[in-house]
Amino acid sequence: MSDFYDARDTMAPEAREDALMAALPRHIAHAKENAPFFAKLFADVDAADVASRAALAELPVTYKSDLIEAQAAHPPFGGLNATPPGEMLHLFRSPGPIAEPEGKGDDWWRAARAFHAAGVRAGDICHNSFSYHLTPGAWLMDAAARSLGAAVFPGGVGNTDLQIEAMVHYRSNCFCGTPDFLKIVLERAREMGADLSGLKKAVVGAGALPPSLRKLIQDEFGLTPLQNYGTADLGIIAYESPAMEGMLITEGAIVEIVRPGSGEPVEAGEVGEVVVTILNADYPLTRFATGDLSAIMPGQSPCGRTAPRIRGWMGRADQTTKVRGMFVRPTQMEQIKRAHPEIQKIRLTVTSEDHRDVFRIACEATTADAALAARIGETAAQTLNLKGPIDLVAPGTLPNDGKVIEDARTYE
Repeated sequence: MSDFYDARDTMAPEAREDALMAALPRHIAHAKENAPFFAKLFADVDAADVASRAALAELPVTYKSDLIEAQAAHPPFGGLNATPPGEMLHLFRSPGPIAEPEGKGDDWWRAARAFHAAGVRAGDICHNSFSYHLTPGAWLMDAAARSLGAAVFPGGVGNTDLQIEAMVHYRSNCFCGTPDFLKIVLERAREMGADLSGLKKAVVGAGALPPSLRKLIQDEFGLTPLQNYGTADLGIIAYESPAMEGMLITEGAIVEIVRPGSGEPVEAGEVGEVVVTILNADYPLTRFATGDLSAIMPGQSPCGRTAPRIRGWMGRADQTTKVRGMFVRPTQMEQIKRAHPEIQKIRLTVTSEDHRDVFRIACEATTADAALAARIGETAAQTLNLKGPIDLVAPGTLPNDGKVIEDARTYE
């Protein structure tokens, strides 16, 4: 029994990158030809020219707000789909509201690789506690487990005691759900005296798994949950292996880390927003912004898998806040930065003094020229309709946390 899902798990990184870049022009051409949204967005783009990450980075980013607006104007999918709705397998509707499709085909969401890394194999019995109602989360997990030959109990959400009874009855050996619900199930089973000793594997997602929670589950229940990261729009983006050192980017996904509020890729290792292109013929999302923060990790995983890794979920990129009654958005901070080539990195910090909003803008700059600070202040006042001090700091001074807006106000 192989530790790896297929040969792509261990293929040379250079070969994987070459294959992705070779597929990218075909992906762009297909999206332009079959998805009206991308036909308009990429009207002036020659698909054959988009054969590198640098060329990909020149394309516009599609944000969730763009998707919602497009779907409202042109239901159900806003023209982002290349396969007609009636030819899909399932149709979903998530809060937003946002419509998501599931096309036909084995493991359409690309989650099986994550399940395989967590040890799921043919003959396993997976208890799926994600919701089967309206949203795609449960169906994603369900399809992955079944594609590996495992059986699935569709537990859904709630009814904790009944779910535990079902897990005992079927001797389920794998749990699928959120990390916090796994803890609830294990603690409630202990209270009930229910025997869940057969539970040996856990695939979790759609919620945070901090080290403290993983350690609690390991120490008290002898179970090590492995997490995956994805969205209802894109499916699985990355997943943990038993090495538990970062999250491996799944095959068929091109992940960029960009500066929030822009489509500009950041330096390797720098925290930024996760932007994903999925090589999916039914729903060819291209440069789709997740709104999540992460960073690319150096090197390769000790587990032997060679896919590039991200550090996992590190917070939200949408740092929009209100200062003195005015909204301040990451896109505005990017406008200020681009207006002054001397700025390498920018960050607005807002605090409260005597119940009044106070903010400062710090800029990593190649010079500490007072005239430059004055020019930046003028641009900021015009862009934000707010005036505040400008601090010029040395490169490398600002935190590497992906934030361009920090709301440090307290309301005690």
